[in-house]
Amino acid sequence: MSTRTTDTAEVPAASATALPLGATQTRAKPANHAWRLDDGRQTLVLTATGERLPQVVYWGRSLPSGEDLSTLHAANAIDVTGGMLDENPDLSLCPEASRTFPGQPGLIVRMKDGTPLLPKFCFDSYENGKDLTIRYRDEDNGLTLTFEFITDPDTFMIVAKTVLNADAPVHLHWLAAPVMPAPQLSDEMIDFSGRWCREFETNRTAWSPGIRYRENRTGRTGHEHFPGLIVPCVGATNTRGEAYAFHYGWSGGHRMVAEELPDGRRQIQWGHAARMETQAATEFATAPLYLTYSDQGVNGCAVSFQRHVRDRIVTWPKADRPRPVHYNCWEAVYFDHKLDVLCDIADRAANLGAERFVLDDGWFGNRDDDTRALSDWEVDPRKYPDGLTPLIEHVHSLDMTFGIWFEPEMINEDSDIHRAHPDWALGSEDQTLGRQQKALNMALPEVRDFLYDRMSAVLRDHAIDYIKWDHNRVLPMPDAAQTRGSYALIDRLRADFPHVEIESCASGGGRIDFGILKRTQRVWLSDSNDALERLNIQHNAALFLPLSITGSHVGPRRCHTSGRTLDISFRAWVAAQRHMGFEMDPRELDDYEVRVLSEVTSWWKHNRTWMEDADILRLDSPDPAVLAEQQMPQDASRFVVFAGKGATSAQISPRPLRLTGLDPDAMYEVALVNRGTAPALSRGTPALKDGPLTLSGAYLMHHGVTLPWSFPETMWVLEGHRL
Repeated sequence: MSTRTTDTAEVPAASATALPLGATQTRAKPANHAWRLDDGRQTLVLTATGERLPQVVYWGRSLPSGEDLSTLHAANAIDVTGGMLDENPDLSLCPEASRTFPGQPGLIVRMKDGTPLLPKFCFDSYENGKDLTIRYRDEDNGLTLTFEFITDPDTFMIVAKTVLNADAPVHLHWLAAPVMPAPQLSDEMIDFSGRWCREFETNRTAWSPGIRYRENRTGRTGHEHFPGLIVPCVGATNTRGEAYAFHYGWSGGHRMVAEELPDGRRQIQWGHAARMETQAATEFATAPLYLTYSDQGVNGCAVSFQRHVRDRIVTWPKADRPRPVHYNCWEAVYFDHKLDVLCDIADRAANLGAERFVLDDGWFGNRDDDTRALSDWEVDPRKYPDGLTPLIEHVHSLDMTFGIWFEPEMINEDSDIHRAHPDWALGSEDQTLGRQQKALNMALPEVRDFLYDRMSAVLRDHAIDYIKWDHNRVLPMPDAAQTRGSYALIDRLRADFPHVEIESCASGGGRIDFGILKRTQRVWLSDSNDALERLNIQHNAALFLPLSITGSHVGPRRCHTSGRTLDISFRAWVAAQRHMGFEMDPRELDDYEVRVLSEVTSWWKHNRTWMEDADILRLDSPDPAVLAEQQMPQDASRFVVFAGKGATSAQISPRPLRLTGLDPDAMYEVALVNRGTAPALSRGTPALKDGPLTLSGAYLMHHGVTLPWSFPETMWVLEGHRL
């Protein structure tokens, strides 16, 4: 990465001082500023007119090293015509209402007594060693605005942040992370919505004058508003074209503004949800805003996010340990915990290939259903008269590690702790409950201390190396202090128990973002173990998340959340696309299901070492019924393709599926891993059914591989090796 700054030549300007009649005087106008950041794939150029705030005048494919930044500054200016101001207000890193900016401002702030402020910032200083920090000052209002940029030449990620400091406490209504322009050669944007058991739904919205405004006020990342945005240029697909992508790394409420101004310029703002800072303060900061540009299609953005999460954000307790095959007992027993049953289930899970056993909800307090005992984090002596040790020792005897479920930030009214400390609950006394529970006020140090004491006692007294950390309701109001308190508790536990891995679960995918992933190592993508739903959820989540942190489990034969019955082969292969696990009662499996699941699990174990570091590339499928992806290491020496058929195709025969990212001149041996599962209605003799083929990268990318016919709700798995 390199950062450069330049000042343009000074030009004369009229003096503001009164002069005698006939006298003239000139003074030097403050120099314009220009800064440049490069990471090997993209260039970001910031320029500022005089003392005004900087704006992005270029963001895209790497520019030549000799590009004149002052010329870029001048070339960025747009014309004016009738009905406009005499000069277009800057679309700066923090657009200022005081400079007649016609769109959404980047900062809304009030004095402590409620008086609105209209800041006008002027250049103060900058630092550009490895990274870039620029400071601006409003002396009249006693405010300092700082913009920070960090680039990564390995992941091609720019991480940006805005900090506001005040000489005296102020109330913050809105603070945007550094504001970026959106490309003009784009006719749509892609953002994300969803619900419980159907997360990561993509929304394509056409650009038009005005605002695409999305705000999450639930107090957590949310099923409904994943904080990500992709802006493809016209003609971009998964595998080709230009695209820009954003992620706001914050686990509380957030706001996204994508605005097209009357003059045609477009801005994108990200920040905390409005009015989340309930107290006046002298410092406020946005979460990191993750930015990347790709000229290799949407996949280029996705790979940058995947690598950055895996290699820069997540910290691993045991980085050299392969991701273990995971077993969770929730959908096997729910709250009905019996030691002999759990030991039997553990035996069967181990025989299937599981390497970690997770004891879910129901082990503590008087917890027989979801109406009671949350926050009473002590082992239930009725279910475990000798404590958890007998179960843990049995699990360890099977060569599995042991994990446990907590929901630390929540409390039931029917609990010992709520009866003792009703004031610890967040929100009003008569609030609407969610899953029969309230949230604890994590901003209170005494609440965090209590939770730490209870949880650390469980971790200290038992051989536990994994926590499933749940969060099963939205907050009664958005509050940034709540999120910071939750972060503080996780950070404290991780510091004192560094060997313990943590999974972020929030009724499935309700708290997935890069802020929580700084503190955790796995996400529960959805409470749905329906493989058909998972196929789509995983496909879209791969735009941001790598395999190594994305949990995916083989669920029951008849899914508990959808009622759908699916074949074991499809369920197993969908789980094998990510960090594989099981979450069903293994006692229900017949001999055929045991054999198939054992075979797929063995395949996953054999391949996980390279797949954990592989890029997930979404393929451009010519058949809307087929969702396909290609997982491939950076050296492109091998790959695996998962082609999942979710519905009936319009045409009779499968269309050739084009691969991506291969060496066109290399030859690849390609084999169908599960060709033995071809149905009887696949009556022809496509070559892949008979054995491996040797094909060029050029053929595989420009014609594609022809797969056998298959039923809906099935998966073809294709392996390739470069010869």
